[in-house]
Amino acid sequence: MIVPDRWARVVPAVGLGVVFLTAIAVQALALAQTWGSSSWAPGAVASAAVCGLALIRGRARTWTAVAGLAVAAAAVLVPLAPGVRLPAGLGPSMALGLAVLIASAVRALPPVRAGAVAGGGMLVIAAQSAVRPGSAVAAIAAAAWLAAVASGLSLRLLDGRAKAAAERVRRAERLELARELHDIVAHHITGMLIQSQAARIVARRDPGSVPDSLAEIEAAGTEAMAAMRRVVGLLRDGDDTDGTAPAPPGPEGLGALVERFGRRGPSVRLNVSDDGAEWPPEVAGTVYRVVQEALTNVLRHARHARSVEITVGRDPDGVTVEIADDAPPNAARPQHRGGYGLIGMRERVQTLGGSLRAGPRPDGGWSVRATLPVPAGEPL
Repeated sequence: MIVPDRWARVVPAVGLGVVFLTAIAVQALALAQTWGSSSWAPGAVASAAVCGLALIRGRARTWTAVAGLAVAAAAVLVPLAPGVRLPAGLGPSMALGLAVLIASAVRALPPVRAGAVAGGGMLVIAAQSAVRPGSAVAAIAAAAWLAAVASGLSLRLLDGRAKAAAERVRRAERLELARELHDIVAHHITGMLIQSQAARIVARRDPGSVPDSLAEIEAAGTEAMAAMRRVVGLLRDGDDTDGTAPAPPGPEGLGALVERFGRRGPSVRLNVSDDGAEWPPEVAGTVYRVVQEALTNVLRHARHARSVEITVGRDPDGVTVEIADDAPPNAARPQHRGGYGLIGMRERVQTLGGSLRAGPRPDGGWSVRATLPVPAGEPL
């Protein structure tokens, strides 16, 4: 069983909320001491609104940013109304909340909207500077705005690079699948040619055996078409002239793979449900690739693991493969272990209509589980 990694999302949000509350409390205390006991409430409410919007920004980045800018503008302009005696300006806590909203918008929104949000923040700061020229509040807000825009642009650049790298991995996996499709179809067509040539000879010697030969040719053609239907969308690009690569070993090669891994890593137990049935070539190759990638990740990221268990099971509906290690729960490892290799494996598995899950196990260690369906009528 794989436990969803929710802490990676909850902990940062809780930490940011604590920072917001601390900043609001410090700001309220300072205002109460300088402007009187009743002066802190409006600013605290406005700051809480902006910070609250910052905490829920992921649901609607555009509207939370616009709402936050509107609240900030009101906090700057309302105290200018006749008869209103309130501290004007963007307090440190509100500036912090606006910085989070602006950074998030610059990172994730389309360029035009991201620029509009950043420009709106600059206008609010300009209004603050006009109301209180030379004040420290305006300087703090300007510094927070600059930090937000800089961090948002940096994260946007990193996200773009990560997406480009992931797309390169997906493209490489599709090309590899296209090569395997070439080999699968070539194998079946070669068999059909041989069988058709044999059928011509049989037709001259024993005409009664021709229907059997034709049935074998039909079966080979059906298998080739089934394989093509599962992978036909992944055509190689026109500039791919490297030639075809042999398909990776299927389940029969897992023993050799485990033996090679055991020379460099922890001990491995391989449990394969062997009923003598033949696997479709694309399913066999994908099982091998998933095991290969998972074992590679154990070597890279789970050096404290003492053993790895590989379980390959099959039933009338398909094949399931799970690779689980026993690394201690406190062992240092990336949150998304497997990186782009895991992206490539998920692309391959989903192309065949299957699913892949990877994550920590309840009792420690990491598990990768892939399920591959086999259409009715295919060998399994």
